[in-house]
Amino acid sequence: MILGDMIVPSSQANTAFNPAPRTQLVVIGSVIAIAATLFPTPELGHFMLIMAFTISLFQTLIPFAPLGQRRLPAIISLQLAAMALVAGSFAILLHGFITSDFSIALVSRHSHSLKPMIYKISGTWGNHEGSLLLWVLILVVFGGLFALTAKKITPFLATTTLAVQGAVSTAFIGFSLFTSNPFERLSPAPLEGRGLNPVLQDIGLALHPPMLYLGYVGLSMAFSIAVAGMITGRIDKDWGRLIRPWVLAAWSALTVGIALGSWWAYYELGWGGWWFWDPVENASLMPWLVATALMHSVIAVQKRDRLKTWAVLLAVLAFSLSLVGTFIVRSGLLTSVHSFASDPTRGVFILIILALVIGLPLMLFAFRAAIFETPQDADLASRDTALVINNLILVIAAAIVLIGTFYPLGLEVISGARITVGPPYFDASFNPVMAFALIGMVIGPMLVWRRGWRPGTRNILITALIGGLVAIAGGIMLTGVYSQAAIAGLALLGWLAAGITADIARTLKNNSIKTLGLVPWGVWLGHLGMAIFVLGAMGDGLARDEVNIRLMPGEVAPLTDRQYRLISIDQIPGPNYTALTATLRLEDKGGSTIATLRPEKRFYPAERQTTTEAAIRTLPTGDDYAVLGDGDDTRGYSFRLYHKPLVAWIWGGAIIMALGGILAGWGVSRSRLRSSEASS
Repeated sequence: MILGDMIVPSSQANTAFNPAPRTQLVVIGSVIAIAATLFPTPELGHFMLIMAFTISLFQTLIPFAPLGQRRLPAIISLQLAAMALVAGSFAILLHGFITSDFSIALVSRHSHSLKPMIYKISGTWGNHEGSLLLWVLILVVFGGLFALTAKKITPFLATTTLAVQGAVSTAFIGFSLFTSNPFERLSPAPLEGRGLNPVLQDIGLALHPPMLYLGYVGLSMAFSIAVAGMITGRIDKDWGRLIRPWVLAAWSALTVGIALGSWWAYYELGWGGWWFWDPVENASLMPWLVATALMHSVIAVQKRDRLKTWAVLLAVLAFSLSLVGTFIVRSGLLTSVHSFASDPTRGVFILIILALVIGLPLMLFAFRAAIFETPQDADLASRDTALVINNLILVIAAAIVLIGTFYPLGLEVISGARITVGPPYFDASFNPVMAFALIGMVIGPMLVWRRGWRPGTRNILITALIGGLVAIAGGIMLTGVYSQAAIAGLALLGWLAAGITADIARTLKNNSIKTLGLVPWGVWLGHLGMAIFVLGAMGDGLARDEVNIRLMPGEVAPLTDRQYRLISIDQIPGPNYTALTATLRLEDKGGSTIATLRPEKRFYPAERQTTTEAAIRTLPTGDDYAVLGDGDDTRGYSFRLYHKPLVAWIWGGAIIMALGGILAGWGVSRSRLRSSEASS
């Protein structure tokens, strides 16, 4: 008898479920909140982590005990208790940063009494130990949300999912306790802290890590559901309907997180770019690519009960690649401006977790894969085949990024040679592969399940082709660029924008808006967001203008159809820094003032570090971007000045993509809720 035979029918799910998980959460949470409020000591925060570790360990083991699948109320209580305990522990650490409790070693190393409050708060996760505790918090919160919404799920599948999530939580809480304790005390406590890294004292970095972790850790829920499906033998349409909202939520959060990191690097680092193929940037891109493939695969599972092996494998790989990103950031294996730590011991611990997360599920997949095989009943011209091709393209793209990230390290280990893999490699390998994905974004929706094309496909494809030709002509006229890469990029942009627009128009012509539901709108928003992103990237890549120049007050730097005039250089005090500020007047060729920009170089005395603050004037048509370099009153001051057409559309497109994912996830969740209510 296989494990799948042990599944409890859905009709029995209601009787096995504890009817008051929210009441449990209120009671448990209230007790822990009162304790954390009355005694916000590091020792209590550490004790809460120990308790959460113990509870998560029990949560992992109970479902696999005899008759454990019947203990859903107990495992829900354990998950909610772990969530409340970790939340209380994080709240105590946050309290230490807000009140500048320098008896806590972490607060002493990464905070200062003069820091603005927003950066005291963000300092909680602006370091290795605090960011890891935030990771654990999000991990148990996702598990708690699953527990609170598990009422209509077959008990064996629900308990097994929570057990797998508990195992992941146990591993990371153990990581925090044994190698990265955030509550270590200092005695005697210093009178003042060292301060947070100035580069991290920025609103973009206050928001970027939490959002990125929502994506990384959100994929743990898809991972847990996938592993539970393999254990129980339950990979079917209901499983697809269950996992899909979690995948969409994680993908949307990861999209926003990557966009925030790109935006921060664009305006904070002063390098003038928005993507640098940095190892940590690559680490976030890889799970996003695989999660995109997973997001499409679960559609086939839900709609057709097909591509089940693809969905399970991609769920495992997506979370595994999230852990690879964690390994890169914290092991010190690769150097990056984003890295938190360089402790080999921590790297080994994460490597062990990574080996278990990848190795055990892949062994289970090899053992159980035959159960999920389905007969191939789709023609070459079908949506089923299109999704398989989409998966292959995205997995190949992720593999290209993986090789480009780790190849220099492997070569150094083998031969001692040190090389850098940068934009030329990715431009030659990654971009052409992703071009096929963009082409497929128009063709895929035109296909139907099993075999054939949707009505009106010919007109849509003709419209897309015309759009590509128009984009090529318009782009060449506006920029004067004739390179093959530029022509190919413009063609893809026009193809994508015109094809998606034509598909929307055809669908709305033949269907009522009320009957469509939210999911199609989410899909359209996601695809349109990608088209807008490509527009921004093409505008910045083709028409950007820049100049490096040294100026004295009163001198002028010409740039395209405008010019910068240096008015003055002044010393201006900040709340916890002093700034050397340049006043630049942006003028048209006739000398009329367009705007005033004030780039800065800031010195933070507590941290003894200097940062560059770019001055950026953002309009829908493009950005004017100025960076102050080194210099003095004798030699003048160096500046990097840019005009970057349409660059803001890059982040606008990413936000629209994320909104599309959220809207589609909401629509799927509502559909699942209605189906559950109808069946009950």
